[in-house]
Order: sequence, then structure tokens, then C-alpha cells
Amino acid sequence: MLTAAVRDLHLAYPGRFLTDIRTTADALWRNNPYLTPLREDDPTVELMDVQYPLIHESNQRPYHFIHGFVQYLESQLKLSIPVTAFKGDIHLSGEEKSWMSQVAELDYHGPFWLIVAGGKYDFTAKWWNPTSYQRVVDHFWGRLPFIQVGERGHWHRPLSRVLDLREKTDTRQFVRLVHHADGVLCPVTFAMHLAAAVETKSGRPRNRACVVVAGGREPMQWEAYPHHQFISTNGALWCCDNGGCWKSRCQPVGDNSAQDNDLCVQPIVIAPDLQIARCMEMIHPEDVIRRIEMYYEGGALQCATETEWAAFEKLVPSATAQESTALPQSPS
Repeated sequence: MLTAAVRDLHLAYPGRFLTDIRTTADALWRNNPYLTPLREDDPTVELMDVQYPLIHESNQRPYHFIHGFVQYLESQLKLSIPVTAFKGDIHLSGEEKSWMSQVAELDYHGPFWLIVAGGKYDFTAKWWNPTSYQRVVDHFWGRLPFIQVGERGHWHRPLSRVLDLREKTDTRQFVRLVHHADGVLCPVTFAMHLAAAVETKSGRPRNRACVVVAGGREPMQWEAYPHHQFISTNGALWCCDNGGCWKSRCQPVGDNSAQDNDLCVQPIVIAPDLQIARCMEMIHPEDVIRRIEMYYEGGALQCATETEWAAFEKLVPSATAQESTALPQSPS
């Protein structure tokens, strides 16, 4: 979201500002044309700890996350900054676009979707039932390859019938993988924002397909993108009938953090050691399957050919879904 704010600042006032950034995700800024290397100890440089306080009004006001940093910059700089493109601002070099994907390196060159079937421990309220993700994968077996991704240290139960790239991509590699992907299936997370921000390959639809299993934690208008299928349950439960509940966790982690005391008020027990929010359990695999199918029914995307599928099938096991839903211990 900050990449969009920097973009729109420079588009509104070309040549007026020099900007540099210090973030925990510097790889997202590679090739960014709006950055100039600056020194923090330079007396002519102003340091700004940017925030997005608009999030605290997200249940009541009709704004997207993309407006958060922009409105903060407007208040600090006393300027009007129109929001332009409805997406983050990620730049791929010509060389990066010419590289084959990690999937193609394994000799599969057809269409594929990325699937994020887990999430971070700090916000377990975003988790969906792993068995439900598996049912989606199984439905499309033979037509639509899924590549499972996930960051080391987060909770990502292994799925079957997928190509497993969990813990095998750094941030920049993940950006490039999204560039090659036809679509993304995920909860409200980093991957959905990249799905919107990363340009699609030449010859593909201008906007990448994305199905988001959202539930009721966040208000829909704060997170959803126009070309995504955002499956929300806002308004269907008393706990999210006026926007999102914004609860941190449904599955306690036991790390003595504030998040472990900010729990979902309607948990559903999936297994003795796993529970998810009722708003997420109300979303059925069939709901997700239908949203994915729409991209193919409408003609925006094409499934893998028989030849392409044969190449993919050589890379993955065809076993049925695993039964275990055990919760790995959080790295603390």
C-alpha cells in the first residue's frame, strides 16, 4: 500500500520531492522509479514514520486500504494527493520478465494458480479449514494446476495434488511467481495484494484472477479489489454486522501476546488442536469452486491442455487429501 502512496505523490507533484524508504520488505521496491537514495543523517532530509490511521475508521467509511497511507501523507504534507491506479506499485525489470518461472524450471509451462492454504500465527482468525482448500484442489484435478506457497515460520499445512513451493521463495521470487500465475487463491493476505499489484504476462488478461476467502474479519470495502472474487460474510453474523470484527485470533497460539487475548467470539472446532472462525467455516468449498469456475465460464482464462496437464502430473502425487489437521507449534 505504501508503494501506491509514493507513486501517487510523485504523479501529483512531479519533480517536487525526492523520496527514499526504509521498510521490512525492501524487495518490493526494487526497480521503483520514484526512489532516490537518501541518507538519514543528512540535515536536509526529513524523516517520516508513515502510518495508516484510516484503518480505525474502516468499518464506517467508504475507503480502501490503498487510501490509508495517502491520507496520512496528505495530512503531513498539507497537500492533496489523488489516488490513481487501484493497486500497489510493483515494478519488474525487463530481465525479470524474461526469466522463466520456478514452475517452468521444473518443465511445466502451462497455466497455474497459486494457493495460500494457511497464514501467520499473529492473525489466526484469517485461517480457513485446510480440508476445504484440499476439496477445491481435488475438484480441479485434471484441469487446473495449483502451486502451494507459504513463508517459513508461518502455518501452512501441506496439501496433496499440488506442486509444493512452500518455503522455497523469497519475497522477490514470490513477486515473479505471481507474475507468471493465472490466479491466486488465498485468505486476506499479502498474496491478494500482489495479485492486484503485479502486472500480468503479455497475452494474458490485464487483471489477474484472485479468489479471496475473507469471512467477516475485515470490512469488504477496505480490502477487496474490483477484479477479484472476494467472499465476505459481513452482515451475516452479529459479530460482523457493522463492518469487520478485526479479531486477531481464533486458534490461540499460547505465546502470551495481546493477540492471544483478542479471540474470535464464534469459534468452530475443526480438530482437538485447531479451530477457525464461524464466518470462515460458513464459506464452503463449493462457494470457492464456483468463483474460480466463473473465470473459465466467462472466457477470461483457459484450463491446462491435456499435454500441459500430463507434464504437471509428473511433478506431483495424485494421492487424496491428507487427514491430519494438527497445528504445528508456533516458532517463538
